This record gives sequence, structure tokens and C-alpha cells, in this order.
Amino acid sequence: MGTVYAELTLRNEGDVREAARGIIKSEVIRFTTVKAIVDTGAYSIMIDKETMDKLGLEAVGEQKIRIANGERLTCPVTEAVEINWKDRQSVMRAIAVPGLPQTLLGLLPLEEMDLVVHPSRHELVGVHGDTIEYMAY
Repeated sequence: MGTVYAELTLRNEGDVREAARGIIKSEVIRFTTVKAIVDTGAYSIMIDKETMDKLGLEAVGEQKIRIANGERLTCPVTEAVEINWKDRQSVMRAIAVPGLPQTLLGLLPLEEMDLVVHPSRHELVGVHGDTIEYMAY
């Protein structure tokens, strides 16, 4: 199918909450913009240590993962990060993979933002067009 990329803005979700409460000014929210590889084989968002440090995220646990070459690693799991793509967002913990060459955007944030990979255009698109729709049962 080819590689699909997405430009994401990542923000420290703890900073976002503190700004909403008036504890800090919104101008000091730590953020970064990354060009991520969309990886539907990954389940979460995976970032490198540099991104983790830039966002000021602390490790809150560990996760065992297996990378593409079959190697198994134990990686830090971070505090929540806010993932923004165009007008959509997802909030979740990230997995910080040592030596990761590029951020990976996995299935869970794609699902939460109601996104899929368009197979012929090689880009992210909304499952329901430009409107986010959630199924309620």
C-alpha cells in the first residue's frame, strides 16, 4: 500500500488541564509538531525519548513490545499526551521506544479520531467524511 504520513501536534495533556484550570498560562503548554508514520499494526502512539523529554512527560509504567525485526523491548509508558490531527484529537499514554526514528501513529488513536487510511490515495481520511461520528448502542 505504501507509507502514509500524518502531521501531528502533540501536547502535554497535564499542561492542557492545568491551563484550563488557570494554573498555568496556555502559552507555556509544552508541544511539538511531528511527521508521524501511520502504522495500523501498532496499537498506540509511539514516540522517541527526545519527544518525551520535549513534552516534559514522565514515565508512569512499562510496556513490553515487539518491534518489526522481532526484537522484544520493555519501554516506558508516559503520562497522557494530546494528539492533534487537523480538527481531531485523541488523548492517551504514549510508548517511548528507544532509538525510534519516527513517531508511529497506531490504531487506537486512529479509531478515537474516527480515521482510516484511504487505500488508493495513501492518506488519512475520516471514516464518515469530515464529521466525526460515534456509534452508540
